[in-house]
Amino acid sequence: MISIDGLAVEFGGTTLFSDISFVINEKDRIALMGKNGAGKSTLLKILAGVRQPTRGKVSAPKDCVIAYLPQHLMTEDGRTVFEEASQAFSHLHAMEAEIEQMNKELAERTDYESDSYMELIEKVASMSEKFYAIDLTHFEEDVEKTLLGLGFERTDFNRQTSDFSGGWRMRIELAKLLLQNPDVLLLDEPTNHLDIESIQWLEDFLINNGKAVMVISHDRKFVDNITTRTIEVTMGRIYDYKVNYSQYLQLRKERREQQQKQYEDQQKMIQETKDFIERFKGTYSKTLQVQSRVKMLEKLELVEVDEEDTSALRLKFPPSPRSGNYPVIMEGVGKAYGDHVVFKNASLTIERGDKVAFVGRNGEGKSTLVKCIMNEIEHEGTLTLGHNVQIGYFAQNQASLLDENLTVFQTIDDVAKGDIRNKIRDLLGAFMFGGEESTKKVKVLSGGERTRLAMIKLLLEPVNLLILDEPTNHLDMKTKDILKQALLDFDGTLIVVSHDRDFLDGLVTKVYEFGHQRVREHLCGIYEFLETKKMESLQELEKKSN
Repeated sequence: MISIDGLAVEFGGTTLFSDISFVINEKDRIALMGKNGAGKSTLLKILAGVRQPTRGKVSAPKDCVIAYLPQHLMTEDGRTVFEEASQAFSHLHAMEAEIEQMNKELAERTDYESDSYMELIEKVASMSEKFYAIDLTHFEEDVEKTLLGLGFERTDFNRQTSDFSGGWRMRIELAKLLLQNPDVLLLDEPTNHLDIESIQWLEDFLINNGKAVMVISHDRKFVDNITTRTIEVTMGRIYDYKVNYSQYLQLRKERREQQQKQYEDQQKMIQETKDFIERFKGTYSKTLQVQSRVKMLEKLELVEVDEEDTSALRLKFPPSPRSGNYPVIMEGVGKAYGDHVVFKNASLTIERGDKVAFVGRNGEGKSTLVKCIMNEIEHEGTLTLGHNVQIGYFAQNQASLLDENLTVFQTIDDVAKGDIRNKIRDLLGAFMFGGEESTKKVKVLSGGERTRLAMIKLLLEPVNLLILDEPTNHLDMKTKDILKQALLDFDGTLIVVSHDRDFLDGLVTKVYEFGHQRVREHLCGIYEFLETKKMESLQELEKKSN
């Protein structure tokens, strides 16, 4: 369907890709993998036609519709949510107007025998056939279904898009793309702003939609569930595997082991050849053999071993000062803004050493309750923090609190104490600030880079109650694994607000579910919780159908 031939991208003396070729077929669901900076987003932009390659070409059939969701959106205001989502059909309204105009022209003209009249008839016929093949009668129903699936309420439909945060606007954009019913969907980090229910809805949609998808995502579970093929971008090349992400990891490991063996065998052979040349270079009877081996070495294609981040770094939080037995106790806690009740009557007790998740749809009060614990906002009811509770807090806005004039290295050097001081470079490398990156000033960092830096800073502060609000949004899979292991080893109490199922799996043993103005406790891990949720929603469906 789409073919990529001899693609090369070069800028500033750096080669990002050299001569890569592959084909996207109908119904392919492809995960685009590779470490940060390997060129994944650039490749997606080239496929979307937003950016041009240095060399090579992308070919697609004329009527192939490609829809692209970038990582960062440029959005306009001035429409309601429903009107903005309905923009997906604006090209069809334009098509209808053009057909009407051509029919009017045909009615007015009298040059029935002319070539141009015949051409106009043909154009009207083919365009009309295309237009009437599209069922526009249910478009409002489709818009409604898609918006509800992505977590909007019916009451949101007539609100202005400007009322919504970046995450919700990303969903409106996603709704528009899905409603276009494209042949190929290109998605760059689509799950960053979705809650668990919306991610599951999107998974089902992509799997059952039957169209081609190429996705960049750091959500391992999402990628594993939806993809059937993995393309890895590394060192300017690509490797194409007809398997999902987990199987690809296994095959990649085997590939590297083979490369390593071939590399070692080749190095041994090169050394033996050099020794032979050295020993016999002045011997007349061996002149021809020496010359042929010198030529062989000159022509030899060297085996390369794919780069792999071998810094199997194990982060450790500093030992946490001991807190009381119950770091957080709440009775009848609630929060309302005017008539809008976020949640009410929340009563819960978090014990020392508990690792708990706050989950639920966006806007149901997870971050609000965190702010109540932090004593940042007023609330109803009683909220008591235990003896000697020292809170370490990570939220998306932590990034804005960093000193802009320090370098990355200085930011961490200022807070690091004890043994970890010898490992600052490794620590920065694990969070993708290796080499020259560590000398950058904070003021030139992107939002995602600042978020990662704020996360490292938090890892170094001795606290006994960690509260993390969406900590994994800008972390790649390897970094997430490093963070998760550090949190498993953390000897204090943890509250984590997250929609990343793979990250929460095995980390938390208690789930607090936010929804319908309530906070419900589930004494289980994330997957048992999701199973019970499925059961509940099935029962709801049965009740409705009865």
